[in-house]
Amino acid sequence: MIFLRILVESFQFAWHALKVNKLRTILSLLGVTIGILTMVAVFTVFDSLERNIRSSVQDLGSNVMYVQKWPWGGGGEYPWWEYLSRPEPRFRELAVLQERVSTAQHMAFAFGNQQDVQYQRNAVKEATIFSVSHQYNRIWQHKLKAGRYFSRNESRQGVPVTILGADVARGLFPAGSPLGREIRVMGRKVRVIGVFEKQGQSLVGNSMDGKVVVPVNFTRQVRSVEEQNNALIMVQARPEVSMTALRDDLEGNMRAIRRLPPRAENNFALNEISMITSSLDSLFGVVGIAGTVIGGFSVLVGAFGIANIMFVSVRERTNQIGIQKSLGAKRYFILLQFLLESVLLCLVGGVVGIALVAAVVPQLGEQWDFEIQLSLFNVLQGLGIAFFTGIIAGFLPAMQASRLDPVEAIRRGA
Repeated sequence: MIFLRILVESFQFAWHALKVNKLRTILSLLGVTIGILTMVAVFTVFDSLERNIRSSVQDLGSNVMYVQKWPWGGGGEYPWWEYLSRPEPRFRELAVLQERVSTAQHMAFAFGNQQDVQYQRNAVKEATIFSVSHQYNRIWQHKLKAGRYFSRNESRQGVPVTILGADVARGLFPAGSPLGREIRVMGRKVRVIGVFEKQGQSLVGNSMDGKVVVPVNFTRQVRSVEEQNNALIMVQARPEVSMTALRDDLEGNMRAIRRLPPRAENNFALNEISMITSSLDSLFGVVGIAGTVIGGFSVLVGAFGIANIMFVSVRERTNQIGIQKSLGAKRYFILLQFLLESVLLCLVGGVVGIALVAAVVPQLGEQWDFEIQLSLFNVLQGLGIAFFTGIIAGFLPAMQASRLDPVEAIRRGA
């Protein structure tokens, strides 16, 4: 109870000192506010970026293997010249893999190219025409805002139907529903049977918003798909099958399909998200350290400002400290008084800085087209940094005040 009473009295002294010196308080708050604002903003953007990237990567499927021409690049030198002459995955290879690979649950062939799409006078320039085989929706289960996915017969027969991404649908049909309307794709009329939900910008490029999805057999009627760039075969493992077993099964069958000699290197790549996540861990570790250093310098500047103001405060209140000590005030009471003043300054500055971040974050998210969220952890992190900054900045001035001799303090302050 005695400690609580001393704590309350110290807080009252600190609050009174802050109210009396309004200009000095505001100037001190400015430095701390900028420091905490920078620190919290850096961590908020960094955490949101990491969350968005990891979410986008997880959308690729933790149990999906991608047969591609190019391996997903990792660290070090990327020997692109070794992969340049490799053949693209072919549509006919999908049928053979579906017969031979027993560890796979679903398989799909897909590739994209840029084309203009048109509905009457409305057009979307360079939309991604994404040609997929039937089981694509079993592997990537994108949500539909309206309509439906291709039927098995539509996929097999290459019926001219399509599902539009949200941005393409808005561009072609600014008012009204696109379902049942016919748009022009690759010089052919195609009927709209579905619209994907708005996904927002994906940081790994797998958003459906700017895509026009059509059956791959429809594209085969218009042009050859055997030598399309960036083609891939997606293979989803059975629930009880490990990714290692799926990789071994795929590798053996792909080598057999392409008739590679035993000692020849693979002329295809088998990619999975574990290759990305391992790189992301090291990348975000480095970025996290960089963010801490950048924010730390800003907080350090604010801490120096608070410490300077606290030394001035001690000098101005020397007489008051002497009187308090002569009336029996203990050293820890004086120490607590100035420490609380410093901590209070930093906490108020931290709250203002966090409020500014909360106000700016939605605008940044809209401009960058991905979700930036000020989490509870970021708020508590900012307040914790402000608290410890206040203790560190106020400790030396508080120690100096607590060690003053009462007689000397009264004489110097007179």
